[in-house]
Order: sequence, then C-alpha cells, then structure tokens
Amino acid sequence: MVDAHQTFVIVGAGLAGAKAAETLRAEGFTGRVILIGDERDHPYERPPLSKGFLTGSAARDSVFVEPASWYAEHDVELHLGQPVVNLDRAAHTVSLGDGTVLQYDKLLLATGAEPRRLDIPGTDLAGVHHLRRLAHAERLKHVLTSLGRENGHLVIAGAGWIGLEVAAAARGYGAEVTVVEPEPTALHGVLGPEIGSVFTDLHSEHGVRFHFGTRLTEITGQDGMVLAAITDDGTEHPAHDVLAAIGAAPRTALAEAAGLALADRAEGGGIAVDASLRTSDPDIFAAGDVANAEHPLLGSPSSRTRGGRLRVEHWANALHGGPAAARAMLGQQVGYDRVPYFFSDQYDLGMEFSGHAAPGSYDQVVCRGDVGKRRFIAFWLREGRVLAGMNVNVWDVTGPIQNLIRDGRPVDPEALSDPAVPLASFLDRPAPNAEE
Repeated sequence: MVDAHQTFVIVGAGLAGAKAAETLRAEGFTGRVILIGDERDHPYERPPLSKGFLTGSAARDSVFVEPASWYAEHDVELHLGQPVVNLDRAAHTVSLGDGTVLQYDKLLLATGAEPRRLDIPGTDLAGVHHLRRLAHAERLKHVLTSLGRENGHLVIAGAGWIGLEVAAAARGYGAEVTVVEPEPTALHGVLGPEIGSVFTDLHSEHGVRFHFGTRLTEITGQDGMVLAAITDDGTEHPAHDVLAAIGAAPRTALAEAAGLALADRAEGGGIAVDASLRTSDPDIFAAGDVANAEHPLLGSPSSRTRGGRLRVEHWANALHGGPAAARAMLGQQVGYDRVPYFFSDQYDLGMEFSGHAAPGSYDQVVCRGDVGKRRFIAFWLREGRVLAGMNVNVWDVTGPIQNLIRDGRPVDPEALSDPAVPLASFLDRPAPNAEE
C-alpha cells in the first residue's frame, strides 16, 4: 500500500524511467511513484525498433519493458501522452500539457534524446522518415515491406548504427538501398577508418550502395511524395523514401529552462550529473541518454586522461542508469561507473562493443582473429591501455574485455593480437610500480 509521505516523479517513460520505477519498488519505497511519458505507448525498449521488430523477427509486444498491468499492480501512476511543459524547482512541481500540476520530493529526468532533423528542402514530403519511437518503426516496417515488394529505393542519410541496421533490414525485405555519408567510411565517427571499412564491405556485399564524402542538399518530390534525393556533388539518387539517420540530440529543454547545469557540447552535451547521477539541484537526478555523468574510467572526446565526463546513448546505459539513479534518490551511496556497452546485428554479423574510444582519443587499433572472415576482436588503445573493445562474431568475451578497460594498465599489443594468448592473462599480472 502506498503512503503519501514522499512523492518521486520520473519524467520520461522510456527504459531508464521504467527501470527506475521498478527499482524504487524493489528497494522498498512506499511513497508515490509517478511516471510521465509524452508517448501514448507503455514504456518500451528501443533497440528492437531498428533490429528484431523492424525485420519482423520480433513481435510488437516483445518490445515493452513490462506488461501494461504491471504499473497498476505496483502502484506506479502513469501519465502517458503527456509532455511536461514546466519544471518549477522552487515549488518542487512539474506541470503537464493538460494543466495537471504534480508535486515532487525527488525528481528524475529521463527525457532521452530526439533524432536530428535534415535542414534541407523537401523534408516535409510524406516519404521522409526518422526512427526513434515505436510509431516510427511501425510506419517504417510497412514502408520497407512495400519497397521490397515493388523493388523500391530507400535513401539513408547517415552511415551510423541506426542507418546501417535499417539498411540491413531494408535489404532483407528486398528494397534497393543507397547510403549517403559525409565521412569516408561507415561508422567512421564511432569505429574510425580502421574498422569502419569492415561494415562498409559487409553492406556492399549485400547490395547496399554507398555515396561517401557527400551530404544531402535537397529531397525532391511530386504530389507530396519523394522522387529523388540530391547530394552536394550534384548527384541525383532515385528514391521512394528517405530516412534521416544523422544522430540524436539530448532532450535538455526542460532542464535548461529550469536553470539546471548542462554539459558542454565538447563533452557530449546533456544534463550535467555527478557520479551518483545527481544534477546541480540536490533533489533532481538524470539518467539515460540525456545524462552526462562524471565517469572515473572514461572521458569525453576531448579528454586525454583517465576519467572525465561522458554521455552515452545506448540501451545498456538506460538499463542500468535508471536503477542507479533510483537508488541515489533513496539516499543510497551510488557511484555509476559501468563500462558502456552496446550491440548490433546486421546480416550474419553480430557484434558487441564495450568502452569508449572517440576519434582522436586513441593512438592504435589492434585486432586478434580473422578480420577478413569477420570473426575477430578489435581493441582501441592509447599508450598501450585498452580504451574499448569490439568482438565481432566472437562470443563470451565481453567480461574479459571490460576487465581490461577497467584495469587501465598497459598491455603488449603484439600479445593482445595473438588469439593463442588468453585475455585473462593480461589481468593476471603484478600491480605496476608507483612510478609507472
């Protein structure tokens, strides 16, 4: 039974927000828990939107964090389809779009991120898409099915994870796909040229056409429908539909209007939080895509030292960040230092990535295994220390890779590249001398 001695409000009914609500109840919190989301759907996970649900291998119901009945059964008050339009820190209230005003003792902002828009003519045409929400995925799934049936063309702006996963799904339906990317390889900003080319080759072998070193400048159409996408080198790409997959921006408007401290764009932007996920207001916390946290191991793209600020937009961060914030709201000691993790499945390639190695932060990439056969592990190093690792079609190695990142001691790159040398052996070493 709920008593009203305290009210914890969660703004953002995605994975981070839902997991925070779960954790509050699991930890024995008996006050009011209010979960607010601007979508009408119950909280769901986003990875299937560009993976299993989009390809048709996963049912719609599989994306939801909990059954709809769970929230009432655990006394979690849901306000769905309601944006929060104002945060009054002095009064400890949030105001909803329908005029409802809710009081809070502790507040969690899990507002996530939103897709960046193409700022070019033609984006108002009916065949221009983004992929962030379940409704987007449902619409896109229908589009890909139709394109495959009619041998239609999809142009994707952006060769990042979302763009490539949608490209793989589209080819699975039989659609023609062209990817436009300003960088020289796929995933260049995430994996660098050394490994990005692996994914370029993978998709090229499956019939995806890449147009690197260019950007979309216009989408042309007739009678409100897309006809072509034009790049800045003058090339006209036939298209029936266009997907904008050029990244996402943290949804900080509510926090900014309330005067909460934000992280610098050079550090990834977002709401600045400490290692306990607390904002500049002691009664307000942030988690998930919107939170930029102090991290003892990893840092921002501009960081050259161990530790710094980091904002992570991946599923695992929402999965674990929401519960960490909930425990901090309850007054528990929290130090959120998880190694970032994400995964992707494209055609017959499955991969897991751990750590953080932004362009310019590493000085060497070491691979062990067979890159040509796409069965390998890649490591990003700086001064011999492992910043990140990605296992491609090699499994059950995430733990050792993350342990190497946490360990922080230099490794022998030649030994690291040798599959005969167990990863655990790099950790079974005496501690370095103090002067090291």
